[in-house]
Amino acid sequence: MVEIAPYGEWTSPLSAEAVAAGSHAPDSARFVGDEVWWAEPISAERRVALLRRIDGRVAPVLPAPWNVRTTVHEYGGGAWTAVGTTVVFSHLGDGRLHRLDGPGLEPVALTPEADGTAFGGLVAADGAVLAVREARTGEGPQDVRRDLVLVPLDASAADDPEAITSVVAGSRFLAQPRISPDGTRIAWIAWDHPNMPWDGTELRVGDLDGGRVTVYRTLLGGPTESVLQPEWLPDGRLAVISDRSGWWNLYRVDPEGGGEPQPLLAVERETGGPLWVLGTRWYLPLPDGRILLTATFGSDDQLLLDPEDGSTVALRTDRSGTSWEDLRDGRALLIDQSAADPVSLWRLDVVDGGFTLLRSGVDDLPRDAFPEAELLEIDGVHAVLYRPRNPGAAAPEGHLPPLVVLVHGGPTSQAGVRMNPAVAYYTSRGIAVVDVDYGGSTGYGRAYRERLAGQWGVVDVEDVVTVARGLAQRGLADPRRLAIEGGSAGGWTVLAALTRTDAFAAGVSRYGVADAVALATDTHDFEGRYLDRLIGPYPEAADVYRERTPITHVDGLSAPVLLLQGLDDRVVPPAQSRLFRDALAARRIPHALIEYPGEGHGFRGREALVSSREAALSFYGQVLGFTPPGVPVLPLET
Repeated sequence: MVEIAPYGEWTSPLSAEAVAAGSHAPDSARFVGDEVWWAEPISAERRVALLRRIDGRVAPVLPAPWNVRTTVHEYGGGAWTAVGTTVVFSHLGDGRLHRLDGPGLEPVALTPEADGTAFGGLVAADGAVLAVREARTGEGPQDVRRDLVLVPLDASAADDPEAITSVVAGSRFLAQPRISPDGTRIAWIAWDHPNMPWDGTELRVGDLDGGRVTVYRTLLGGPTESVLQPEWLPDGRLAVISDRSGWWNLYRVDPEGGGEPQPLLAVERETGGPLWVLGTRWYLPLPDGRILLTATFGSDDQLLLDPEDGSTVALRTDRSGTSWEDLRDGRALLIDQSAADPVSLWRLDVVDGGFTLLRSGVDDLPRDAFPEAELLEIDGVHAVLYRPRNPGAAAPEGHLPPLVVLVHGGPTSQAGVRMNPAVAYYTSRGIAVVDVDYGGSTGYGRAYRERLAGQWGVVDVEDVVTVARGLAQRGLADPRRLAIEGGSAGGWTVLAALTRTDAFAAGVSRYGVADAVALATDTHDFEGRYLDRLIGPYPEAADVYRERTPITHVDGLSAPVLLLQGLDDRVVPPAQSRLFRDALAARRIPHALIEYPGEGHGFRGREALVSSREAALSFYGQVLGFTPPGVPVLPLET
């Protein structure tokens, strides 16, 4: 029997507790011996666990409190790898690398105790692991130095820091190191402030002697060219991603620096993305010379490329967030998602093109409660629409649903087509959701990405308003009940849109930026100069910062706001949310600020995930005029 109820009041099978308990996106998978292991967040234990599949079931490899995470570049990535049947991982609790010789065995420390030192982007090497090392040199957030290091597997460095070999430094940031098969050379990506890795990086190749670089050459890249992920090919040359054509495409280069880079697949699609975390791979060379790769325009095509004639075979289309993880004996591991699949770990048989699901990111949640994804373009702005969907409910004829506009973080990031439990939490209750790839997003070429250069707080706001009003004009949303929600940089756009326009009736900011000046002067090193390109150099552009920052324009705000903030956030400190809360209180605008102890930039614990989701739904109901069943009422302050 179908329930007839107003939009927003449908009875949903997806509770906030069920969504938090049933969501666990697999990450960073490897072949370990004959098994497949991967990392996965466990919200109930507030950690990232290492898991394996054995005898058809999933089993933990490391018990609590082992936490397989790293803080290199703040966002981490590449926190573990396999060297044969041995696993090396970073433990967040002490920042050290540890060796695990098998399930059930006690990990062995490989690096010494050192406060403020972290290792990430781990890559297997001969008798060692290659890593990006980040060490604090002072008290300030940008007092750090980085180098590429070789950490021996024999634990000799656990008590002797000199046993760690510093391979190369020479730049503020280093990433994606790859040692040649003969061990004589190393390739890596380097960049310096004020660039971010999607702005300008360099491909460097160095000669190795005793594990150290004696001399290196810059083969590709510069301040206006982003190069990513070097990989050694079977013929001794290098493959690398570059956006020199305006699109992240795959090239082949001579490691000696001879000749021009040769495009392997020149298309107006992206093989590449924003390097927020270490360890992501957008392509995977095969021993026979062919290459598995991702080609993105809004959504991912997964292709098998033959570089000799440029031909491709489409393996799958309409995917999102593809990361090629590992290769063994004609089988590849990859992680991706789609509108029909949550974040999932797959094994691909390269010979027959068959995919085998190894781990789904969603358990015990009804699939028919998830919405379909529709790629849209409204006046040049890309977005993904999720209409209300619940097989057990319908709205009265002639009614229009409220709409939540999602604004992704970054801002250099991408929405992608997703089977997202957080989206289904809304749509299964009769709330439409649209995820906007505003100007500055990746996945549409460099020109679209650079629409935000110097225009953060302008173009992003214009684009979310364009999409929201465009959907209302098409009769897909109630124009009086448009809301906006986002985290981090997305939270900035939420607050900017609420203070600069009258398009939205309500907004939810998760650890959002309220004060650009505070962010420019008090954030971590990786993003320490990010705003130079998004707004302008500080303090030279101080007037622009003050004009753009949402807190400056709070007098133009009339819509209620919900602020969600982690108290351990080092990217956007709690002071920013409190500052905006005080401005709301002074103007007697209905609002709430919920602060979560132990949570940082992005909520991980079960309690925060459940509380924040229920609070947002209750908030929307009170402001937009519906009563969601079974959700605690959030007290609003004026």
